[in-house]
Amino acid sequence: MRRRIAVVGSGPAGLSLARVLHRHDHPVAVLERDPAPDARPPGGTLDLQEELGQLALDKAGLLAEFWALARPEGQAMRILDTDGTVLRDWQPHPDDTANPEIDRGQLRDLLLGPLDVRWGQGVTQVVPGARDGVLVHFADGRQETFDLVVGADGAWSRVRRAVSSVTPHYTGVTLVETSLDDVDTRHPDLARLVGHGSLAVYGVNRALVAQRNSGGHVKVYAQFRAPLDWHRNLDLADAEAVRSRLLALFEGWTAPALALLRHGTAFVHRPLHVLPVAHTWTHVPGVTLLGDAAHLMPPLGAGANLAMLEGAELAESLATAGPADMDEVVRVFEDKMWARAGRWAQFTTAGLERLVGPDPAEALALFDQVQPS
Repeated sequence: MRRRIAVVGSGPAGLSLARVLHRHDHPVAVLERDPAPDARPPGGTLDLQEELGQLALDKAGLLAEFWALARPEGQAMRILDTDGTVLRDWQPHPDDTANPEIDRGQLRDLLLGPLDVRWGQGVTQVVPGARDGVLVHFADGRQETFDLVVGADGAWSRVRRAVSSVTPHYTGVTLVETSLDDVDTRHPDLARLVGHGSLAVYGVNRALVAQRNSGGHVKVYAQFRAPLDWHRNLDLADAEAVRSRLLALFEGWTAPALALLRHGTAFVHRPLHVLPVAHTWTHVPGVTLLGDAAHLMPPLGAGANLAMLEGAELAESLATAGPADMDEVVRVFEDKMWARAGRWAQFTTAGLERLVGPDPAEALALFDQVQPS
């Protein structure tokens, strides 16, 4: 008898789990609060690592389709000093497949494929130990029971409350995101500066990072250390007011870097929150977590990759296990996830301290450590 499995959240973690279960002909309910896949902007670009995100796609049978969309040239990285001096200009080899880029929207559509997502079904509470399994409460007042509920619902997970009382805490680093469209035509100088991949400028306790997406779109991230309420007297909906504040924060930096902010459109406030590096919980039968719901960490290229592999691995184990073995499968999965995610959380937490810290030389040293010239 097949077990009733639900995954809450249609991000990379939840869709990876669902797509691998689908490949094994195992039914799964994907519960998503958004009313449609395009209800919100999908975000920027992701580098999918060979041993993490790409491995997950392979388990889902999607690796060939991924390579039809991926941008290996997006691995390029240029680093400037605040005065505009080029400190590093790393270009990938033509056959470098370690960390190709793909737009989040393209990845979402690839994973969605034939999946039947239950859109507009926000989960408000998950109650394990019910008479017939795990009881899921929906925002519209309905209830439904499952044998296993997997929380892949991100940083502010509703499912997490069923296994852990821990909540994310602020890192002290804030990101403000903006973007440039049709950059090659409208801003050719900036297009050449950013190149095919990413551009970064590191200063004291702040940084500017630009990442090329497909279709001539560039995402720009102003990063700085500040109190969580740094914008207390600022209307974040007023783009010109936000732009002025950011230009003041980065005053004196090289003009091309500041032009990324001058030409940006809307601004989105993204304070960085994390879960404790060693976040674990006492196993609760019928409920588990994946991705940011389990191990929210600084966005240094690991989170989505880990989330996808976790979803794929759990799905494979569930698909090949008997109904009576499901709880033990989840226990084994959690132990493996905690150990691997703990190592990455430690690395990314230390990395954020170096990338947005008092000594810009540390940011350069970190790049040389992970991407030797």
